[in-house]
Amino acid sequence: MPIVVTLDVMLARRKMRSRELAERVGITEANLSLLKSGKVRGVRFDTLSRICEVMQCQPGDLLAWEPGPEPPDET
Repeated sequence: MPIVVTLDVMLARRKMRSRELAERVGITEANLSLLKSGKVRGVRFDTLSRICEVMQCQPGDLLAWEPGPEPPDET
C-alpha cells in the first residue's frame, strides 16, 4: 500500500503508550491498533486532528507515501 502509517514511530518518539493515546483521543485501543497496522481504508479528519493535537505533530509525521502496488478493491 502506498500510504504507510508511521504512528508507532511517533508514539516511540513521544514515549507514549497506545492505551494513553487512545484514551486522550477518544477512540478504542482496537481502532488505534488497526490504524497503527495500516489495516484501515481511511481515517476521519477529526480523529487525525485529535491525534495530531495530543501528539503535537503534523499529519505528515504520521503518514508517508511509498511507491508500490495499490491493494485490490474489496467491493
